[in-house]
Amino acid sequence: MTNALPDTVTTRQAIIDACRWMNSSGINQGTSGNISVRTGDRGDDMLITPSGVPYADLEPDMLVRMPIDSAPTGNEPLKPSSEWRFHQGLLRSRPDMAAVVHAHPAYASALAINRQTIPACHYMIAAFGGYDVPLAGYHLFGSVELSDEVNRVMQDRHGCLMANHGAIVVGESLDKALWRLEELENIAKVYCLSKQVGDPVILSNAEMDDVISAFANYGPVKV
Repeated sequence: MTNALPDTVTTRQAIIDACRWMNSSGINQGTSGNISVRTGDRGDDMLITPSGVPYADLEPDMLVRMPIDSAPTGNEPLKPSSEWRFHQGLLRSRPDMAAVVHAHPAYASALAINRQTIPACHYMIAAFGGYDVPLAGYHLFGSVELSDEVNRVMQDRHGCLMANHGAIVVGESLDKALWRLEELENIAKVYCLSKQVGDPVILSNAEMDDVISAFANYGPVKV
């Protein structure tokens, strides 16, 4: 059973509002981020933000609808985000997820530039499905290689850093994906700060197992 949102003006506007929120909150800058959601009667299409359009100028009919199992035809009114490949790959391989959100948050990107993962410095790491927030290796933006790497790292996770790039999260709903992105940047920030004032104490796998179990129903409800 796939999580899919209806292709309506309401859904499209929610994506636009999410893009604008990312920039107003400081989680993203310019048009460097992108968002997709699963849609279609069988959940086999996606809506994705177009390439290079300022968020302030986005209108619902500018979002690009395309299949999750084939490349753009070239006949779309606007080109999809240059990162459509990893959006497509994640929605295809994760039928339990309805949304993919990518951005360049400052603290998460700083750790990604240093090629660092985020260890279990805080129990909220459990929101991302494991004992850390992993790091996807570097590949050219928009490339097949980057898509393959992101999909490899995210097989059983809800978020990752991207080397010399940014961060990406998935969500059972768009709201939950945005919640995870905000949590990821906050954890990245407090981890960076904790390293400045001392040596962070990392939770054990056993301690994280307890948290992960308790996280089964944590976070905003699916909408």
